[in-house]
Amino acid sequence: MTTLALGMPTVRRSPAVAPSVDGRPDVPGLVDRFGRVAHDLRVSITTACSLRCTYCMPAEGLPLVPRDELLSAPEIARLVGIAVRDLGVHEVRFTGGEPLTRADLVDIIALSAAAAPGTPLALTTNGIGLDAKADALVAAGLTRVNVSLDTLDREHFARLTRRDRLPRVLDGIAAAHRAGLGPLKINAVAMRETLHDAPTLLAWAIEHGCRLRFIEQMPLDADETWVRENMVDAEELLAVLGERFALEPIGRDDPAAPAEEWLVDGGPATVGIIASVTRSFCAACDRTRLTAEGSVRSCLFGDDETDLRGMLRGGADDAEIADRWRAAMWGKKAGHGIDDEDFVRPVRSMGGIGG
Repeated sequence: MTTLALGMPTVRRSPAVAPSVDGRPDVPGLVDRFGRVAHDLRVSITTACSLRCTYCMPAEGLPLVPRDELLSAPEIARLVGIAVRDLGVHEVRFTGGEPLTRADLVDIIALSAAAAPGTPLALTTNGIGLDAKADALVAAGLTRVNVSLDTLDREHFARLTRRDRLPRVLDGIAAAHRAGLGPLKINAVAMRETLHDAPTLLAWAIEHGCRLRFIEQMPLDADETWVRENMVDAEELLAVLGERFALEPIGRDDPAAPAEEWLVDGGPATVGIIASVTRSFCAACDRTRLTAEGSVRSCLFGDDETDLRGMLRGGADDAEIADRWRAAMWGKKAGHGIDDEDFVRPVRSMGGIGG
């Protein structure tokens, strides 16, 4: 694979050999060799972002993908329709980069809602600009948002994101509430710099009717500074939260859900922790991913990508595209392998893959 700098590989436009389907059962869903079935689709629609979070982006941002290499709104909607109608996908989430940087985001949501009627459509966003678009997104068919917010300390926020834009994020969250985009979830990456801000963030989330989930930092930063020994793991985070709150573990309602949940002070409020590194849930993973350039990624940590954009633009019908997608997922790895001695981090960073 030819690569560019800053974690952005080129797309395989016309693979010489389609992924092998040897041994695959003749079923319509997105099954893999380990018996998992993908029902949750993550669609990255851009690699551009209005922040430069240290765990995701380099200070200068990722190289911009030329517009004609990004999937168009009708192309995204067509793939969403195939995923839901033919492949058993039950939920779709649009990611980036920052999806609000796409001028045609409302069109993407509206066309996808028409292509997959009744399917929950969610958005993962940093919230900047959401105040201007929340009502239009709801009218187009968006049902829920996850907002990334790591701290309420403005100085810490500016240092972590390399931008002083915390008030804009809070404006976006308030607008999402007014527009009825719920349950509103807050995603916070557990970082050493903001660890002791965590209890304040949890208290704020409870007060404002948000469901807070902390995420262990994964080796997906573009600067490649992640070191296992320096990360904040679930146990350390729980200890810090436990200094202020009584936490009671309640586990997961859905085995494929990434977050383990704890009741806070007896409930009903909860806090979740997505311990992707130390409490891997790979064995129950039900995700399939599309990059902004239209490639299937079967695993967040797998660099193998299967190009669907070339098929869309080359005249392939929906059945051919669905078959290629099935083949891509059949080859999904057993797990991310972070604990393996021969682990190699992905070429793409999180901003290039999509959250």
